Amino acid sequence: MGITPQELELLMHEVEQEDPIDFADLPFDEQELRALVASHLCEMADAMERFSEEDRRLTLLAVAAKLVLENLVLHVQLLRRHGLPLNEQTSALLSRLRKGDSGGSGDS
Repeated sequence: MGITPQELELLMHEVEQEDPIDFADLPFDEQELRALVASHLCEMADAMERFSEEDRRLTLLAVAAKLVLENLVLHVQLLRRHGLPLNEQTSALLSRLRKGDSGGSGDS
């Protein structure tokens, strides 16, 4: 792979500057969690080296989509558990889903 886990950790940290992660009161060190995730993702990428470029892209897109979905579900569950309203973005997304609009153009 063209990036080391340490370089990926730095990139993750840079992205978090714009969109911080709320680690709340997790009993884990934030940096250790970043290192674990970066190492795991680099291992996944290395395992895909024999994949075609298209298969790598599709696999990474599927993994990213699954993580975004999981994050959305956890976010909504957390807000509901605490009786908090959804933020504007999440509310708009869920409203689109209720209407059956995936937001795509259908031109795939």
